[in-house]
Amino acid sequence: MIQFAWPWAIALLPLPYLIYRWMPRAEQASHAALWVPNLAPFTSDAAQTGSVPRPTSRLRLWLTILCWLLLVLACSRPQWLGQALELPVSGRDLMMAVDLSGSMQIEDFELRGNKVNRLTALKAVAGEFIRHRPGDRLGLILFGDQPYVQTPLTFDHTTLTRLLNETVIGLAGKKTAIGDAVGLALKRLSSDKGARNVLILLTDGANTSGQIAPEKAAQLAADMALKIYTIGLGAETMETGVLFFKRTVNPSADLDETTLRRMAEMTGGQYFRARDTAELAQIYQQLDLLEPVEKEKNIYRPLTDLYLWPLGVTLFLASLLLLGSRSRGWS
Repeated sequence: MIQFAWPWAIALLPLPYLIYRWMPRAEQASHAALWVPNLAPFTSDAAQTGSVPRPTSRLRLWLTILCWLLLVLACSRPQWLGQALELPVSGRDLMMAVDLSGSMQIEDFELRGNKVNRLTALKAVAGEFIRHRPGDRLGLILFGDQPYVQTPLTFDHTTLTRLLNETVIGLAGKKTAIGDAVGLALKRLSSDKGARNVLILLTDGANTSGQIAPEKAAQLAADMALKIYTIGLGAETMETGVLFFKRTVNPSADLDETTLRRMAEMTGGQYFRARDTAELAQIYQQLDLLEPVEKEKNIYRPLTDLYLWPLGVTLFLASLLLLGSRSRGWS
């Protein structure tokens, strides 16, 4: 259907008539004149040559009126109201904090049969998780020596996924500031007590940098009703070396599971352990169950402005009138 954003503009329709009816007429410009005893010779010559002045062309008058009608129509901003669309909105703000410290480059994960580092596996699994959260506002925090916001809270999940895929290890430093990452999330998330705020923190180490201790940050999060889900990344066994000199090591020896579990418990969240890509994918499925997407819908009807059409026709007709005036064909 068509609607008008500014219907009051229709009141401008009688404006030209009101100006013609009530405004004082402009004074005629003075020109040089030839004084003669009478006009008989001139009128007879004019009649013979057929050059008697004619009234304003009716076509020109109607085109002028049509231009004004179209111009007023454009001013009223006609809009096409499209079909109603249902948008799922959960009212939840979900922030992801991703560790980019140097240890994330350890290749102890597999993706489609190939050995990959921890960050690459995280990108693949987190991308699917983001795609299935249409009702949430999502944000992305990257942290190393210091945290910073890569993507503020947004419904534009396509851009968020692209920016996550563009991250590189060491971008935020080589160390791990877990407490500061939580503190930055508290600043970016809503402080409203009724807000449904969730933080998913992914790391493969311990807090080795920053100004805020992880437990202190978790206490602040609990006071502000921020629920934290922590995920510890990294395999428990890995073979290193070449040929006959291979040995088995624990690449996750630096993972501080005690602190991560404590942070989750303090905020009403949960701690997960991801030793491989399959476990990481399973964790995100569990998060979908713990934080389900709401089924409530918001109705949205797209609007398309149509004022360009009457405005374009007005400009075209005005050009014709201008050309007609210069050629003296319509006067």
